[in-house]
Amino acid sequence: MTSQAQVSIPSHVCIIMDGNGRWAKKRLMPRSFGHRKGVETTRRIVELCAHAGIKHLTLFAFSSENWNRPDEEVNSLMELFMQALQKYTGELHEKGIRIRFIGNSALFSDSLQQQIDATERKTFNNSTMTLNIAANYGGRWDIANAARVLARRVQDCELAPADIDERIFSQALALGDSPDPDFFIRTGGEQRISNFLLWQLAYAEFYFTDRLWPDFDDADMRTALDEYARRQRRYGKTGEQIEASS
Repeated sequence: MTSQAQVSIPSHVCIIMDGNGRWAKKRLMPRSFGHRKGVETTRRIVELCAHAGIKHLTLFAFSSENWNRPDEEVNSLMELFMQALQKYTGELHEKGIRIRFIGNSALFSDSLQQQIDATERKTFNNSTMTLNIAANYGGRWDIANAARVLARRVQDCELAPADIDERIFSQALALGDSPDPDFFIRTGGEQRISNFLLWQLAYAEFYFTDRLWPDFDDADMRTALDEYARRQRRYGKTGEQIEASS
C-alpha cells in the first residue's frame, strides 16, 4: 500500500461479495463450493481491514431477495452461515473485532437466531473494528423500517413530525450508530448496488472490479484502497475549495 493510502484509509468500507456461484460454475462445481471458498476470502479480507485501521466493515452476506434462489442453495447458505459463525467467532473475538448483524433476522431458524445473538453478545465490547454482517437485509426494507420506528415515536408523542430531519432519520436506520460508508466495493463485474445501504451510500466512493469474490485477495484489496486514496471527496464543494482547506 502506498504512503498516500496509509493516510487516506476509509473509516467505513462496505462490500458486496459477488461471484461465488460463477466462480464455482467455471470449475464445474456446485454453487455451494463457491460459497465455501468465498467464506475463506471473507476471513482474510476482514483481518486485512482490521490490520489496515478500518474501523467499520459492512458485508452484504444475504439479501432479502436471495430467498428467491433455489431452496437447495438457500439451505446450503443457511448451513454455511451457521458453520462460519461457530468456527470464526472466537478467532475474531480474540482479535478485538465486534460482530453485529443488520437485517430482518426473524425469518432465520431459531438455532441460527440463537447463534447470531450469542456472537453479538460475545463480541459486544470489542473495539478494534466493527464487522457489520447484512443478512436478510435490503436497503428499501431498512428505510421503510426506519419510517415505522419514527412513526411509532410520533404516535407515542416522543417526537414531533417537524423534528424529523436527515440526522434523526439516519439514526433510525440499521447502521444508525455508525458513520456512513466512505468506500463501496463490489466484486464480480456487476455495476449496481442491488438494494444495499440505499440511504447510507449517498456520498460513498464506488469501486467495481471484475474479480470474482473467491479470487479477491489481499493485493486486490490493497489496490482498491490505493484507488480510494487517490479520490477527492468534495461533498458538493469545488476541488479548489477542498485543496485550500487541506
